[in-house]
Amino acid sequence: MNRFIKTVEQISEWSGKGISLLVIPLTGVILYEILVRYLFGAPTIWAHEVAQMIYGAYVILLGAYAMRKGIHVNVELLYGKFSPRTKAAVDLFTWILFYLFCGLLLVKGWEMAWDSFQLGETEPTPFAPLLWPIKMTIPLGALLILLQGAVKSIRDVRTLLSGAAPEKEEGHEH
Repeated sequence: MNRFIKTVEQISEWSGKGISLLVIPLTGVILYEILVRYLFGAPTIWAHEVAQMIYGAYVILLGAYAMRKGIHVNVELLYGKFSPRTKAAVDLFTWILFYLFCGLLLVKGWEMAWDSFQLGETEPTPFAPLLWPIKMTIPLGALLILLQGAVKSIRDVRTLLSGAAPEKEEGHEH
């Protein structure tokens, strides 16, 4: 079990750091559009769509990294006052919704991406980029989030059974 946890967390860490680099081409595309539009009066037909696609991939693929680091938004009004065991019990109850949502995102996202690939679907615009590559980030992101969620659930079960807060790991918030 510890090997599974370590492997998933390494994948989340590696993928998160790699995906975070998408901010560089995103910034480049936006700056290029601003320059050519306002300095040269020659807007592009592609920059807006490319920026949207990069940002979409950025958001969905960073979910597991955000979960690993514990940086998703939480409502801490009551939860922050709970003991580690109570937090684990609450988390395990709410994980049911998490698994349903992410499972649906994985299955339906895959169906949508596969259909798009088979059809050679393009955006109905003059630029007309292929859509399946960006749609494929949805099931990939869902899979990464599900794996990281499984790690969190394992930790919550351990905390519920032991009553002790999970041990801190370098670079990881619990």
